[in-house]
Amino acid sequence: MYPALQSLKARFAEIDDLRRAVSVLHWDMSTYMPQDGTASRGRMIATVEKAAHEKLIDPALAGLLEETGALPDAMLSADERAFLRLARRQFVRASKIPSGFKAEFFQHMAETYEVWVQARKLNDFKVVAPFLEKTVAYSRALSDFFNAGETAWTHPMDPHIEDADPGMTTTDLKTLFADLRRDLVPLVRELSSRSKPRTDFLSRACPKSRQVEFLNWLARNIGYDFNRGRQDLTHHPFMTKLGAGDVRITTRINETNLCDGIFSTIHECGHAFYELGLSPSQDGTILGHGTSAGIHESQSRLWENQVGRSREFWTYFYPHLQAHFSEALGDVSLEEFYCGINRVEPSLIRTEADEVTYNLHVMIRFDIESQLLDGSLQVKDLPGAWNDRYEADLGVRPSSDAQGCLQDVHWYYGGVGGMFQGYTIGNLFSAQCFEAALEAHPEIPEAMIQGNFSTLHSWLKENIYQYGSGLFPQELIHRVTGHDLSSKPFVAYLKRKYL
Repeated sequence: MYPALQSLKARFAEIDDLRRAVSVLHWDMSTYMPQDGTASRGRMIATVEKAAHEKLIDPALAGLLEETGALPDAMLSADERAFLRLARRQFVRASKIPSGFKAEFFQHMAETYEVWVQARKLNDFKVVAPFLEKTVAYSRALSDFFNAGETAWTHPMDPHIEDADPGMTTTDLKTLFADLRRDLVPLVRELSSRSKPRTDFLSRACPKSRQVEFLNWLARNIGYDFNRGRQDLTHHPFMTKLGAGDVRITTRINETNLCDGIFSTIHECGHAFYELGLSPSQDGTILGHGTSAGIHESQSRLWENQVGRSREFWTYFYPHLQAHFSEALGDVSLEEFYCGINRVEPSLIRTEADEVTYNLHVMIRFDIESQLLDGSLQVKDLPGAWNDRYEADLGVRPSSDAQGCLQDVHWYYGGVGGMFQGYTIGNLFSAQCFEAALEAHPEIPEAMIQGNFSTLHSWLKENIYQYGSGLFPQELIHRVTGHDLSSKPFVAYLKRKYL
């Protein structure tokens, strides 16, 4: 009925295809690409990103947005209204960034990633520090682009947060995190003082090939569709969507830490379930993606923790795990295993942290990002500042850069700012979300004991996945729970489980 709307959809479909092509290049770079291919891969990524950006800020696209802006809402479907809202948002944000700058930044990120891989191997932050200094400079420049004109942000991190988690600001998050910290610190202190469960079996040797075999079996049995995806190995696990029928996950194998691969796989499956559960009508459109970093993280954390660390889950899966690794787990009971994987103890590595201490790791990174962007912390001082915060907040001090500020890929494969708050937003919403699912279907825990996740999958698809980016985060949270984002359900969940 509306030619301008159809033309606009076609243009955004082309932009989405270019972005998917970039995802292919990134996936290959993080899995199979030879080390010496970094420079040329960086140029390729920059070229395609620049082409996508130029299509997005094309004056002809601006004309279509203006024309469709006159269309009456009453004559448009809900998806069409959501599409136009998101299209305008993307155009306005992209128009603030010069295409040459974006291409340059993406090439720099590709080069920085490879240097970070080497720095981790060498356990030497100084190797990658000059690259991170440039990343901080690029990130500040992005903040300046968004701070020009009518918009005036309170903190240079605000535009980065808005990009990842629309509707959130640095001030909002600091308030939310302060509330959470008040509950977490005494809880961590109490649980850390208790006698510790047995965990010696978690560091026993388990061959890499057998872990890969089990993890693929596990992913399939919790619902991951290998006809529409695959699982590969990488340095820092991630999920990537290359198309509606191609949503890939990666994991990391540690031959003396069986849990590393298990919970990485379950976590990335949660991300993949979200993308694979989108409405088919959204394929190839800007609605055909998760709505924000925090909402996406809520789905991975729900599967990793509320499901994957539950007694019900392992009642079904532990006999299979024990049979597969009988040498390592033959003398370990289900209860010992369950208590061991839920041990609460301050630690150094975020991705290996327990549910109770995990968000303290995120808050440290959030504060450091804020300081790097506002200039109150220099890159050269990052290792010391990181180590001091860990000692102050968690009572442990990294003995190496690899255990400290080199452990996460985010600042070395992206910008600085708005990178970490999504993990805690995700933890909070995962508790609210799972609470709502259980209220609707109290039988879900019993089904998990039988290895059946169909009811949970269906509820998530109906209440979250199908909307894609059609609802902004706060809209979705309120629709699912009837409340705003809050730390209270998450803290209540932790207390029920651990106290």
